[in-house]
Amino acid sequence: MIKITLPDGSVKEFEKNTTPMDVAKSISEGLARNVISASFNGTKVETVTPLTTDGSLVLYTWNDDEGKQAFWHSTSHIMAQALEALYPGVKLTIGPSIDNGFYYDIDLGDQTISEKDFPAIEAKMLEIARGKHDYKMRAVTKAEALDFYKKQGNEFKVELIENLEDGTITFCDHDTFTDLCRGGHIPNTGIVKAVKLLSVAGAYWRGDENKPQLTRIYGISFPKQKDLKEYLELLEEAKKRDHRKLGKELELFTFSQKVGQGLPLWLPKGAALRERLENFLKKAQKQAGYEQVVSPHIGQKELYVTSGHYAKYGEDSFQPIRTPKMDEEFLLKPMNCPHHCEIYNSRPWSYKELPKRYAEFGTVYRYEQSGELHGLTRVRGFTQDDAHIFCTPDQLDEEFKKVIDLVLYVFGSLGFENFTAQVSLRDPEKPEKYIGSDENWEKAEAAIINAAKEKELNYVIETGEAAFYGPKLDFMVKDALGRSWQLGTIQVDYNLPERFDLNYKGSDDKLHRPVMIHRAPFGSMERFIAILLEHTAGNFPLWLMPEQATILSISEKYEKYAEKVLNLLENAEIRALVDNRNETIGKKIRDAEMQKTPYMLIVGEQEEKDGTVSVRKHGEGDLGTLTIKEFSDLINTEINRTLKKF
Repeated sequence: MIKITLPDGSVKEFEKNTTPMDVAKSISEGLARNVISASFNGTKVETVTPLTTDGSLVLYTWNDDEGKQAFWHSTSHIMAQALEALYPGVKLTIGPSIDNGFYYDIDLGDQTISEKDFPAIEAKMLEIARGKHDYKMRAVTKAEALDFYKKQGNEFKVELIENLEDGTITFCDHDTFTDLCRGGHIPNTGIVKAVKLLSVAGAYWRGDENKPQLTRIYGISFPKQKDLKEYLELLEEAKKRDHRKLGKELELFTFSQKVGQGLPLWLPKGAALRERLENFLKKAQKQAGYEQVVSPHIGQKELYVTSGHYAKYGEDSFQPIRTPKMDEEFLLKPMNCPHHCEIYNSRPWSYKELPKRYAEFGTVYRYEQSGELHGLTRVRGFTQDDAHIFCTPDQLDEEFKKVIDLVLYVFGSLGFENFTAQVSLRDPEKPEKYIGSDENWEKAEAAIINAAKEKELNYVIETGEAAFYGPKLDFMVKDALGRSWQLGTIQVDYNLPERFDLNYKGSDDKLHRPVMIHRAPFGSMERFIAILLEHTAGNFPLWLMPEQATILSISEKYEKYAEKVLNLLENAEIRALVDNRNETIGKKIRDAEMQKTPYMLIVGEQEEKDGTVSVRKHGEGDLGTLTIKEFSDLINTEINRTLKKF
């Protein structure tokens, strides 16, 4: 007999070679009907994998993220089988699940696939799925695996297998199809009831632009047709909210091929939006004891060698800038933290003067491959709302919790209410990815976990997601469409103070190392604005809107009164403009609605006579007639409701 521990802590005894599906059936037939994947002792297994030792078992359904990943990975096998049937000679490479769906990278040779071919591929996939073919894993020797793919002439799979150890290689079979695979599948193909291929793109083998270019096909699948229908409706809504589309319509930013890919140009309205966001955070930071600093856009190569950034990112970033002086090299700044370390190092410090909190909206540069660039969310030049806190070890806990308070204030003021905190730790299996001693890492990780607990955050622990110099607390925010984004990060760092030989004089009159906290509530300003645009569909909180009101005169006879209203609103610190174009009032209203202007103030003969404005609200319609004072109070009440004091 073996003992199986379930997620609720209960322990049940089963005969050796019992499968996860057998365990599900022992709990309830309903659960067994819905279980599509499992993990045993933290490792993905099939629902029919024999369990031979004591251990912890987790059963997954479609409602679990792990269940969806198994579902989508299994569907990628179905797509691969369909492609082999429809495009003889195609070479398969890899087909993983992703956050929403799956893809498969293939070498089509002289053949091509476009979106017009999708219906035929989808039909073939559903035909295969209806066969209810079981997914079966089997171990093979390295020699057998190599022989299988060499006979196919598939050099991609051969390369993958050559890097695997004998005794660790498995194939997955279903129907007449076989694929190299580590496992993690649904019981059979029949569970897949709805499929949709979403796009086709180019992708370099193993992400290396010096290697062959493959065809990548993205798709998604569901256990019910209605789930697919709902997802496609969500996709349509996402297209309407695409920040690239809204940014153009609202005249916030643009890109220029002459300036360069991934280097956004901020238009007047977008620049004003950025400035308001910066001022909002600067005001809160000032209250929290931060001091503003400014550092240059470049630094000597040696600065980033010292920090470790050059060893980690140098080869994949912009190449060094050489000066007329022999052997003098500079780099475009990839991070602000080395500069802030040198600012701290500019004079000696006493423990009585700590913590020092340096803040900067600093622009950094990283070379992203052109295929990975995407609007404002993936760029080559971006501004971080960076700050670095240098404190004593005794101050770390309090300072970390204060930063959490600041991040929560930012989220609350901008309408991001649904989030999870992620504690990102080292991968103990890959120590070469990180710098610093085990002792310092353990102290830093413990500090983050304790702070998350004390602040009663809803948090999860993710191993292997730490920065190379320290663990971090990332905030994973869900937007209005249910998509998850990483926004805001706080990191504890014992390593850079060592590398830059930072110190302070303690109460014992000896020199000690400070602890460094990296924090950025926005992260990248560009990426944050992109996510905020899509979350709000361009309907920003009223305090942040480029124009809070547009004054629409019914005819040119009332333009003077419109200007008078504008002056009164400006005196009340309300951002407004006058639309005095020679257009009908209906056209002016439609245009203001398209620009997402929160309030439209219509002025004509009666309004001029009474000293009032006729108010319309974006998306809601007529609010009636108000005095300027009443309208100002309405605006201020709405702003105070969302923009609370820090």
